[in-house]
Amino acid sequence: MDNRRKELGEFLLALRQRGTPEEFGFPSGARRRTEGLRREEVAQLAGISATWYTWIEQGREVNISSEALDRLAQALKLSRTERAYLFDMADRRDPRASAAEEDAVPETLVSMLDNINIPAYIMGRTWDLLAWNHAAEVLFTGWLDKPVVGDSAPNLLRYVFQNPDAKQFVVNWEVRARRLVAEFRADCRSRLEEPELQRLVAELSQTSPEFEHFWKQHDVLERQGGPREFNHPQLGIIGYHQVTLRPVEQEQLKLVLLQPS
Repeated sequence: MDNRRKELGEFLLALRQRGTPEEFGFPSGARRRTEGLRREEVAQLAGISATWYTWIEQGREVNISSEALDRLAQALKLSRTERAYLFDMADRRDPRASAAEEDAVPETLVSMLDNINIPAYIMGRTWDLLAWNHAAEVLFTGWLDKPVVGDSAPNLLRYVFQNPDAKQFVVNWEVRARRLVAEFRADCRSRLEEPELQRLVAELSQTSPEFEHFWKQHDVLERQGGPREFNHPQLGIIGYHQVTLRPVEQEQLKLVLLQPS
């Protein structure tokens, strides 16, 4: 039996057993031998076949749609974390996942940036920069020190491939740009069908021959830290060591820190 399917089945069993029938509108009854809900009751609440639900809980090889998982999550009154775990175990994308909500940066994380005295910024799902500190503005002069126009957040890929100053600013631009595209593809590997991501890729492909070339190579690399060099217009060549962290509760966000080397 596949370990992920087994884990999914055991997770559903634990969820089914933890509540009381009354919580879900069912009478308890003296003859009830099942702790929590019966399989048939979960299936009824989710609007799916009792046999099919039983197979899922048993870890059998059945095809589970995102819509069926959505109904199960609602029926069992799952928390946000439980819901995400359910979809991950089933290897399905949550149809109710909102990119806007998922990219919301906690206020505590934003305020923490102001207390960091090295360049630091937070990136979202499509590598929009959602927050940054003053040290980042000083480093990325001509980009992050400019006021944001409308709802369009600064985007790292747009900067690297559409801003003519980037090729002078980023030392070894071609090497770094190629790696960025490979890291971006790997980071978005489970969301390549998202309209927002597809629009960004189409835009960059149309405006940058280099991006189009790198994207079509299908290279994938995990985002890594390491040395970074920039040719600052006032400070000259400056080096940093980059570290990328992910908040536990919102792993789609990336906190990028640049420690002067």
